[in-house]
Amino acid sequence: MSQQSFTFSPFIAGFWRLDSWQQTPQQTLALIEHYLSLGVTCMDHADIYGEYSCEALFGRALALKPSLRQQMQIVTKCGIKPAFASTADRYVNHYDTGYQHILASVDNSLKALQVNEIDLLLIHRPDPLMNADEVAQAFEQLYQTGKVRHFGASNFTPAQFDLLQSRLDCPLVTNQLEISPMAMHTLNDGSLDQAQQYRCPPMAWSCLGGGEIFHSQSEQAVRLRKTLSKIAADHGTDDISQIIYAWVMALPSQPRPIIGSGNPERVSAAVAASEITLDRQEWFSIWQASTGHSVP
Repeated sequence: MSQQSFTFSPFIAGFWRLDSWQQTPQQTLALIEHYLSLGVTCMDHADIYGEYSCEALFGRALALKPSLRQQMQIVTKCGIKPAFASTADRYVNHYDTGYQHILASVDNSLKALQVNEIDLLLIHRPDPLMNADEVAQAFEQLYQTGKVRHFGASNFTPAQFDLLQSRLDCPLVTNQLEISPMAMHTLNDGSLDQAQQYRCPPMAWSCLGGGEIFHSQSEQAVRLRKTLSKIAADHGTDDISQIIYAWVMALPSQPRPIIGSGNPERVSAAVAASEITLDRQEWFSIWQASTGHSVP
């Protein structure tokens, strides 16, 4: 494979909840156009989102204005096989990173999204039964047939990422990771160090902790809300989500936060977080609020 470099937008549009937004195709199209108007050009999907419905909902909207395809990068994932009620042949959630499943999943995604190629394909979760040579063979086939342009991983440990990379002659372009003040394990497990080493920006999912950071009464969430609210006020905003996004983007591995909202106002507010710069004491105040203790 011989690839050109992949360029991420500063934020990523996440569509994992698209089926729950109860939008018409015209409303989804308007949301896509809103994202694009803000410079958010990467559209994040996975085959299983919405029990295999979200890609098709996006595809129906995009089909109303196919010219928009040239303005965006479509990202999707494969490898998880949940035992949904609609998948009667499965009795247990499991992973499948086999050659045939990867190829079939991409074909299904292309059909659902109503596009001819996927810009970036990720293996959704680490698979204990993953044969790296087989995944590499699938990637090569998808690239040679023009169905996928770039490849990456999601939720991989550094060792798992390196294993897959060792079988490829082109660079994996990202590792999509959970990065949040509520869940900071990737700050310490080497994932973000590896991303910085390889100059491979991670995509950051669940930056807002799935909303828990706003509503939970856990000691951690209460501490974080207090600290985030103070910092937000100091920066002239009452939206603590902007401070969270600024905290994530301050990491030197240059994470690209995924915005999982179908509300245009929330999307605009999230993108405005790029104008906020936290100093080191503010950043570590949030770290301290999360962990409940000072740095050593």
